[in-house]
Amino acid sequence: MKLYDVPFSGNCYKIRLFLSLLGKEYESVPINFTHGDHLSPSFQLLNPRGQVPVLEDDGVVIWDSTAILVYLARRYGGENWLPLDAKDLALVTQWLAVAQNEILYGLARARAVLKLKRPWNLQECQKIGQDILKVLQNHLAQHPWLALDRVTIADIACFPYVALAPEGDVPLGDYPAVLQWISRIKALVGYRSMPGID
Repeated sequence: MKLYDVPFSGNCYKIRLFLSLLGKEYESVPINFTHGDHLSPSFQLLNPRGQVPVLEDDGVVIWDSTAILVYLARRYGGENWLPLDAKDLALVTQWLAVAQNEILYGLARARAVLKLKRPWNLQECQKIGQDILKVLQNHLAQHPWLALDRVTIADIACFPYVALAPEGDVPLGDYPAVLQWISRIKALVGYRSMPGID
């Protein structure tokens, strides 16, 4: 198994974290965006979008962090991480959508503005991030996990950019239930961190 990876990417970290929680070994293949590795013909064959992460597993190539989480959960995690029941599956999927919408456009992009000098409007991104943190706070004040009564890939998908929110100058101090959820994820067997979270 190979993971085409960038260390500071929260989306790549989702996969590193999940592989660690699953106890799966893999080879990390670093992609250097500064050198244009993502634009090389060999990488474009793996992902024509030129983005990371990309997972290669026994001849199967999957790109997009959400798609990779779904693949790994179904192939190696059984129903624990991604249920088959229609209602439970929908509950997980709605939080996967949050990870790819408000968390991305808010918290992830605020971080990218400050750390990577990306051209998005910082205040707009921070406002979107604060709004979704309020949603998370209200939900997590009533539930230990996002989708079900146990950790699922919904939590793994949302975790990185929430935990990295302070790097986008979005403090987490006003969201105690979110901080407790972060602590629960950090306490999982197999948890691994990334710079900016601990």
